[in-house]
Amino acid sequence: MLIRLLRHYLSVYRMPLTMVVIFQLIGTIASLYLPRLNADIIDNGVAKGDTHYIFTAGSYMLAVTVLQIVCSVAAVYFGARAAMGFGRDVRSGLFHRVGQFSDREVNQFGAPSLITRTTNDVQQVQMLVLMSCTLLVAAPIMCVGGIIMALSEDVGLSWLLLVAVPVLVLAIGAIVIRMVPQFRKMQSRIDTINRVLREQISGIRVVRAFVREPQEKARFADANTAVTQTAMRAGRLMALMFPTVMLVMNVSSVGVLWFGGHRVDSGQIQVGQLTAFLSYLIQILMSVMMATFMAVMVPRAAVCAERITEVLDTDSSVVPPLSPTMPAQRTGALEFDHVEFGYPGATEPVLRDLTFRAEPGRTTAVIGSTGAGKTTLISLIPRLFDVTGGVVRMDGVDLRELAPQTLWERIGLVPQKPYLFSGTVASNLRYGNPDATDADLWHALEIAQARDFVEKMPDGLDSRIAQGGTNVSGGQRQRLAIARALVRKPSIYLFDDSFSALDLATDARLRAALKPETTDATVIIVAQRVSTIIDADQIIVLEDGRIVGRGRHEDLLETCETYREIVTSQMEAEVAA
Repeated sequence: MLIRLLRHYLSVYRMPLTMVVIFQLIGTIASLYLPRLNADIIDNGVAKGDTHYIFTAGSYMLAVTVLQIVCSVAAVYFGARAAMGFGRDVRSGLFHRVGQFSDREVNQFGAPSLITRTTNDVQQVQMLVLMSCTLLVAAPIMCVGGIIMALSEDVGLSWLLLVAVPVLVLAIGAIVIRMVPQFRKMQSRIDTINRVLREQISGIRVVRAFVREPQEKARFADANTAVTQTAMRAGRLMALMFPTVMLVMNVSSVGVLWFGGHRVDSGQIQVGQLTAFLSYLIQILMSVMMATFMAVMVPRAAVCAERITEVLDTDSSVVPPLSPTMPAQRTGALEFDHVEFGYPGATEPVLRDLTFRAEPGRTTAVIGSTGAGKTTLISLIPRLFDVTGGVVRMDGVDLRELAPQTLWERIGLVPQKPYLFSGTVASNLRYGNPDATDADLWHALEIAQARDFVEKMPDGLDSRIAQGGTNVSGGQRQRLAIARALVRKPSIYLFDDSFSALDLATDARLRAALKPETTDATVIIVAQRVSTIIDADQIIVLEDGRIVGRGRHEDLLETCETYREIVTSQMEAEVAA
């Protein structure tokens, strides 16, 4: 998965990567040439007392060092550009893929996991790309070049290379193999701690209301401890790695000095050659250490790449049509034809054999007990889910044959949990219609019974709204969400229990003001309160996912037992209150 991900997203960065290889090659060659110059200064300058030669060779060394520095800086520059561009492209790919998901795929992965995959996982792979450009490219060049240069200095000590390098590789390999499962656990446990933290932040009021702070602290501590323990195990293995490298490097250096000293004493090599051989040995082992450092990063990056690719390879269950059909009319008429829907893995469908029409200029209300499938029914219209049986049509065309943009631009949805974005009142209201004027916004606010409290805000339409609308009350949030849908002026209005946080008086005023604005639109209201839907042109009564009643309020009181029970229970509750 890692190789596939890198190949796909790095293909557009061939030029920067080519420059990385060129500059790393020149810089590494310059680095390998420095010990040879140093050996010449010792053997031909210091040993012979030739000061002129020392200064001349030293000037060459300085020039080579400057060249090495320039090439290293250039390689890091191009490598950083490629790595940062790679991270940007992968995040963008993940964002657009998740944006195409239906609710089914979002629930499959979970929001905390998707956030981790888009941020932490991408960062791990991005860091691997950066370190590969700065370390991994230079490591094989230095290793091979170092071996060649060391053999050119003295073949007699080459057996030390045959011992030191395999020992180091085997020791590091044994450590890396044990690190892979720890990194796999790490990413999963980061998902868990993100999920727990999101739940606690989002549900802080519930936590405090039920005095569950100690239990929630314990739950977070458990998740935090799990991450810490996994990180500690991986950290201990990582901490063992570098002492192992240093041990092999120092023992090898002692071996070179011990056996090389005898060869200098016997006149087989000179002191400068021994010094150069030792430098090359250290460079070879350093290149192995750099490869080792990359070996530490590769397992975790490989796990992250698997998680990223899993999202990128997941296709949405809501598939846009290859050849979209454009409706002959644009009235917004909706038709449910023997519709059935079941969630994956469920033993029974949530909705069964739903057949009804919702006409423009008429209000269709949906009511039923909790779990009857009301919200699921609403979700089928904007294709948050696709039906598993039957057909939903708009203006006579199957929703699955419409281009998503064509469908969505005709719908004004007010969800059960109204969500406001961080920004201003105006920016939230213009979410569905960026070209709306201030007059349009005030008009929508007036219909939604929100003008009074917006006018009292310090900056009116420019007043700040916190993320999720947490700085306004639940009722105000609902009314702003209704105003946002009104600003769009769609053909179909979907109100998913959107009046539940309003008092009866505000609810009545809002519905009265709403009627003149929706005379040409199809309106579907999901509600719990009978008073909200009592004037609807058509009321659909759901029970266990089936339609058990259909008609106006007066007719259902006579013909539908389920509706009668709902009305009676609410009337008794009002009397008791």
